[in-house]
Amino acid sequence: MGMSFRIGAAASFALLACMAQPVSAAESSSLDSVIAEDPVLSAGLKIYAEQCLQCHGEKGSGTEDFYPDPLVGDGSIGELTEIIVDTMPEEDPDLCVGEEAAAVAAYIHHAFYSEAAQIRNRPPRQSLQRLTGTQFRQSLSDLYAHFAGLQQTTWENHQSKHGLSVSIYEGKGWKKENRKIERVDSVVDFDFGKEGPSEGVPWDEFHAHWDGGLRVEQTGRYEIVVRSKTSFTMDFGHDSKQLIDNHVQSEGRNEFRRTLLLTGGRVYPLEIDLNQRKRKGETPPASISLSWVPPGGIETVIPASALVPGWSPPALQLSTTMPPDDSSYGFERGISVDVAWDSAVTEGAIEFAIAMRDQLWNEYVRKHRKDERSREEKLKDFLSDFVTVAHRGNAEAVHPERIVVPAIEAFEDETDIIKSVVLMTLKSPRFLYPSLDADRTVSQQVANRLALVLHDSLPSEGWLQDRIKKDHLRDEQSIRRAAERMLDDARTRVKLKQMLYHWMELGPEDDLRKDDEKYPGFSEELIADLRTSLDQFLDATVWSETSDFRQLLAADWSFTNQRLADFYGEAWKPAKSGDENTDEQNGSGTWTQSVRDPNIHVGVLTHPLVMARLSYHSATSPIHRGVFLIRHVMGRTLRPPNEAFSPLSPDLHPDLTTRERVALQTSPESCQICHSRINPLGFALEHFDAVGKFREKDMNKNVDASGSYLTRDDERIEFEGARGLAEVAIANPDTHRAFVTRMFQYFVKQPVASYGTHRLDELTESFRQSDFNIKKLMVDIAVIAASDALPDSEPKKKQPKNNQTAGA
Repeated sequence: MGMSFRIGAAASFALLACMAQPVSAAESSSLDSVIAEDPVLSAGLKIYAEQCLQCHGEKGSGTEDFYPDPLVGDGSIGELTEIIVDTMPEEDPDLCVGEEAAAVAAYIHHAFYSEAAQIRNRPPRQSLQRLTGTQFRQSLSDLYAHFAGLQQTTWENHQSKHGLSVSIYEGKGWKKENRKIERVDSVVDFDFGKEGPSEGVPWDEFHAHWDGGLRVEQTGRYEIVVRSKTSFTMDFGHDSKQLIDNHVQSEGRNEFRRTLLLTGGRVYPLEIDLNQRKRKGETPPASISLSWVPPGGIETVIPASALVPGWSPPALQLSTTMPPDDSSYGFERGISVDVAWDSAVTEGAIEFAIAMRDQLWNEYVRKHRKDERSREEKLKDFLSDFVTVAHRGNAEAVHPERIVVPAIEAFEDETDIIKSVVLMTLKSPRFLYPSLDADRTVSQQVANRLALVLHDSLPSEGWLQDRIKKDHLRDEQSIRRAAERMLDDARTRVKLKQMLYHWMELGPEDDLRKDDEKYPGFSEELIADLRTSLDQFLDATVWSETSDFRQLLAADWSFTNQRLADFYGEAWKPAKSGDENTDEQNGSGTWTQSVRDPNIHVGVLTHPLVMARLSYHSATSPIHRGVFLIRHVMGRTLRPPNEAFSPLSPDLHPDLTTRERVALQTSPESCQICHSRINPLGFALEHFDAVGKFREKDMNKNVDASGSYLTRDDERIEFEGARGLAEVAIANPDTHRAFVTRMFQYFVKQPVASYGTHRLDELTESFRQSDFNIKKLMVDIAVIAASDALPDSEPKKKQPKNNQTAGA
């Protein structure tokens, strides 16, 4: 049977295949007996052997000469039957129809095609992985923070405060008796004029000192912009690191720009000292503004939500760029070791060593200046602590002296000693491969996994180190308590938001520009506001008390400001009741919760940023939207198209709506194998144009937003519009299972089934029982991953010998 069809393997299924062990002889015998006892399956096996085996191979594994790809996917038996009836055998589709087609479809589905069959035939296992680029950056940042004296209580206090602290003194300098103002400024954007900062402070001679931190929620390049006609300096990251020196004001130079690579989930300390001095000639009024250009954004005054008042601990500002990691299975994995990655690790290690020498070691010496130990003994202890934390263990297991002592003996200069130890430590498999910790205590292994899953990092906080030392992480209850404590953390929030953006297929570098003639007013400023709107919606939904996943897909409100209301209309006006949530005020105006409208606001599904991303330059794309919905929301699989194609130009069919044009282009039978699943979902969003505006008409015809979805159980569900789509999605087990799978893979970076073939079912049921609480799901995921280190956990599948050798 020339069955050249391919129901595409999902990325997760392909992952199972490449990280799995073949089925055992006993399991194979059990499968054979099930097939033999079922008349439909046994009939299907016979037909497959006679008509399909030549092209598709034993158990659908493929053949080199005819069809090399394995037959795997998530289509229902009914869908497989329909494909076989319509297209198979390729040379004579009428040869296998009716009951025969149904029988062979049932056999294929049960024996090797379905997800359950794939897991049964090749049970997945956990793979050895190095740190991803994100994990490398976060781990170095936490190593630095461990020595910088970060206090969690201080950190928690900062989370609820916004702006920068400022002290203003009359005259020159910082004399306490001359301090006239102490307050928190929500933003730094002042033109003091000849009135000065306030009454009692002369406008022509005063000193202003702002201090606090810059809260960063996304890793990337940020441009810091300071504009001032007045003498000032700015420190960033550490009080010894001056970012801008304008102590001597240069005539005509009023703008200062610096580009920094910053790590998401961090607060970087900053200080600005403004010195207004009387001049011999005319003294210009003082002014200063602090702005930024975030990754993929536009220049704006740094908003209050990104500023933390008061003292912030030093933070590592790592400029090394890590090469991209493999994301072919829907999440980053550290599976390749090449020259680019090795060079980046070396560069990052050297950069960290310089920070160790210039900042951490000097601070250590200052704190212990009254210590009776010699300087060499202090350096040995300092470096031994570094090695122990970096290698995720205690001194007895890590043996830091094996790295530290040879370096001290080999070099006289402290700089060379520190560099040697840092390079040896950070390039060791003990640091780069976190799972190589079988010789650590159980509590250490548990903490290692909790930190990696929730923070993309290593355990460095004092409270967690204390629990490791006391061996207090040896049961599920204690692990859960630790996970819950680690949940409300900037690093966890950043990781979750990155996962959600990945789920929505959104990135900071997306080109969302549209046809100016068709969509006037869809400017860079508006796009930046849409990003802020979506960010605030995600935060308000996920980090609420209920943390309800269903609200992500179906909330009838969003966050808005005046610019969005002016562009998108009535449904985007601010709410007028106590339902209002004012966040902040900056250059974009005050952000509030919008009015409720169940037809226009449908969670993230109809957010204009998502709609614009899933559209062409001048038209909507039901295909892009449908692919997103079937893969990311419903969690189903699609095969790649047989050949690349360009959408039909509207000019060729000027009287057709977008829906009619797409239906025409995808009408061939070969296209319908996939587009019968894609189009009915994408069409449901046709009320929203290429910039996410609601519309009733397309080409002067009423928009047809009717849609349907065929479940894995062969049930066809019909609905109307985005609201109907959302109601189907939040009620459908496919959606729940898909979100749980994506969350687990993104956070743990391993297949769910590698922690037990029952885990996905258990997690999904727990998710439902918790009323779809995303925060509880994160804790459950972390507990499962960390509990794998417990002695009584399920037997772990051994790493292959070559992996063990690689990590030695």
